[in-house]
Amino acid sequence: MILIADGGSTKADWIALDANKEEVFRVRTLGLNPAVIQEEELKNRIINMFQLISVKDAVEEIHFYGAGCGTPKPVQILKDVLASIFTNAKVLVSEDMLAAVYAVASNKPAIVCILGTGSNSCYFDGENVHMKTASLGYTLMDEASGNYFGKRLLRDFYYEKMPPLIAQSFQSEFDLEIDTVKFNLYKQANPNMYLAGFAKFMFAYKEEPYIKKLIKKGFVKFFKYRILPFQKPSDTPIYFIGSIAFYFRDILEKVAAKYGLKITDVIQRPIDNLVAFHKERINQ
Repeated sequence: MILIADGGSTKADWIALDANKEEVFRVRTLGLNPAVIQEEELKNRIINMFQLISVKDAVEEIHFYGAGCGTPKPVQILKDVLASIFTNAKVLVSEDMLAAVYAVASNKPAIVCILGTGSNSCYFDGENVHMKTASLGYTLMDEASGNYFGKRLLRDFYYEKMPPLIAQSFQSEFDLEIDTVKFNLYKQANPNMYLAGFAKFMFAYKEEPYIKKLIKKGFVKFFKYRILPFQKPSDTPIYFIGSIAFYFRDILEKVAAKYGLKITDVIQRPIDNLVAFHKERINQ
């Protein structure tokens, strides 16, 4: 059996393939970002999923692509966790950017972007992935991500920069008691996931001028720091993966047009395309 997983900070999608490369099951666990989640919690999030534990001895390979897996230390942490559970498996851990490339670009040059809980981008030349700059994560970077917008919504609310009716709805949807917010930001695990939780508020109000302006400004920053620096021809395919890009595609396309660029496609979750890629490789 082979397990293929696409893991973000908020959630991780898993698909199991049998010896005939047929899908056995698919499940979703909580996020498994080893850069921000403690080792014990990573392990708990896996062993608490019955479908995964029920096949742990039958799994021979794990292909895990995840947020926070771009540097050696967190990769090793996650590999050790997976190897301790799936004791008969060969464990391969790669960053989520590679999963995005496999899911959309096949073997053709393209700029591939992620806009989910976090954000990132790369240029794929058809063989190798090129990163313009390392990501320093949710605190300093992650432009136009869920946690980026969550920060701005919270800040606008407390600075009273939100339109009153939107602020009233925001307050009714979330517990915004100051000690609760600070506890989640500074005392709990996954502050990036907590912040991204506020971004879902934007989906219901996407036609409001305030929300449109907020999203547009975030997308402009993403293009400025994460796409334009590659300095590729305007006809280079550009792909986006993630819920933020998926639900606000219309605004994303308008920002792209401002720079003379065109979005080739937007995919909410790459797991199905990723499995198809692996099936093709296995069958070669």
